[in-house]
Amino acid sequence: MSTQTASSAALLDFLRSNYPSVISPSTSEADLPGLSSQLFPSTSYTHNEKVEATQWLTTSSRLVTPEDEAKHAERLGSLNIHLSTRTTLLGSKPSVADIALYHRLAPDVKSWSAEERTGEHGYPHIVRLISFVQNAPLYGLLIKDEDKVEVDLDEIRFVHKPLDAKKEKERKKKEKAAAEENQKTLAIGKGKGEETGKPSKKEQAQEAVAKAEDKVKGAVVGESAQQPKKEKKEKQPKQQKQPAKEAPLSPRLIDLRVGHILKAENHPNADSLYVSTIACGDPAGTDNTSEYEGQVVRTVCSGLNGLVPLEEMQGRKIIAVCNLKPVTMRGIKSAAMVLAASPRLKEGEEDNHKGPVELVSPPSDAKAGERVNFEGWDGEPEGVLNPKKKVWETLQPGFTTTKGLEVGFDASVVPQVQGEGEMQKATGKLVTSSGGVCTVKSLENAAVR
Repeated sequence: MSTQTASSAALLDFLRSNYPSVISPSTSEADLPGLSSQLFPSTSYTHNEKVEATQWLTTSSRLVTPEDEAKHAERLGSLNIHLSTRTTLLGSKPSVADIALYHRLAPDVKSWSAEERTGEHGYPHIVRLISFVQNAPLYGLLIKDEDKVEVDLDEIRFVHKPLDAKKEKERKKKEKAAAEENQKTLAIGKGKGEETGKPSKKEQAQEAVAKAEDKVKGAVVGESAQQPKKEKKEKQPKQQKQPAKEAPLSPRLIDLRVGHILKAENHPNADSLYVSTIACGDPAGTDNTSEYEGQVVRTVCSGLNGLVPLEEMQGRKIIAVCNLKPVTMRGIKSAAMVLAASPRLKEGEEDNHKGPVELVSPPSDAKAGERVNFEGWDGEPEGVLNPKKKVWETLQPGFTTTKGLEVGFDASVVPQVQGEGEMQKATGKLVTSSGGVCTVKSLENAAVR
C-alpha cells in the first residue's frame, strides 16, 4: 500500500469517527472529493470551488511523509501564504479539504516550537486554521480537549509588517546610490592613504606628474637648441563598432506557447481582472516563475472578468504570449498574456470592453509549453521583447480569425513585415509544433490580442 493510499484510508477512518451518520463504511477514497456537500449541506459550491477542494485534498496527501525536507518546507510556506488572506482553504466556505489538512498536520503542529508556529519564518496561518477547524462548531469534530493542539493566541514571536512598495523601491535606490559612491571613493583612494600612512594613488600620480614636468623643463633649457623636434604622428581615426544587426520584424519574434491554467480566481484588488496560475513549460528557476502542485508556473493577470465565466478558465488549455516584459497590475505581477478574440472595431467605433470575448484554444492533445507559430513565419522568438520597440503593438493588428474560425496572421495589414516570410498573400494559420491548428468558438474575422 502506498503512503498516499494509507493516508487516505486513515483520513476516511477519521471522518467516520467524527461523522458516523454521514460517512458510511462503504465510503471509499474515490468519494472524498464529493464529501463537502454531505458534510456541509447548507453550503453550496461552484464548479471552481469543487475543483480547488480536490486539488487541496491532493496537496494534503503529499504532506504525509516528506521525502525531501526542503520540498516539504516549500509546500508549507506556499500553504501559509495562501491562508494569509483566507479563513479556510476555499476562502470562507468549509470543505472536506480543511478537515483533511487538519488530520494530516495537527500532529506536526502539536510538536512545533513557538518559533516554528509564529516566528519570523514560522507558519502562523497554518496554526490558525488548525485551531479554527478543531474548535469551530461549524466543523463539529468530536475531538477531546486533551487531544487538541494547544494554541496560545498571545504568544506571537514575530509580526510581518505590510510592505510599502514605494518605500521599498526608494530604500533600494538609496542603497544602490550609496554603494556606487563607496566604489568611487575606493577608486580614487580617498581615506586609504590616511589609514596606512602611505600616499594615496591620486597623490602618487600627482607626484609622478610633477617630476616629469621638472625633467621636461630641464631638457628644454639644456638641449632644445641642439635637438630637432620630433614630428607628431597623425592619429588614426578610431573605427566605430558596427551595431549588432537587428532581426527583421516578424511574428516569429513573439514567444507563443500552449499554456495550461491550473487555477484561476478573481483579482483581490480589481473587479475586471482574473489572476491565473498557468503552466507554460518553463524550466525550474526561470525568472518570474514559481511552483504550484509540483509544476513550474507563471502568474498571469487578464482583463477577462465579466467577459469569460470563471468556470471556463479552470483547467483549460490556452495560448500564452510569454516574452512580454512583466507588468504589475494592481499589486500582482503578471508574467504573460492570454490570447483572446473579440469583434474587430469598425472605423470610428470605440471599444466599450463589453465583449463578446472567446479564448484562443489549442488542439485538445497539445501539451503545456508546446511552441506555437504562424505558418510561414517559423523561427526562434526573442528573449524578452523591448517595450520601446513596440514589437507586439506593431504586429498585433495582423492577428485575426478566419471564416473557418482558425487563428492566423494576416501580413497584408502590417506593412512593416512586407517582404519577410513565405506567406505574403494568404493568412498563415497559428499551429502548434505538432501541427494542430488553434481556433476560437464562433467569432469570424475577429481581432486577436
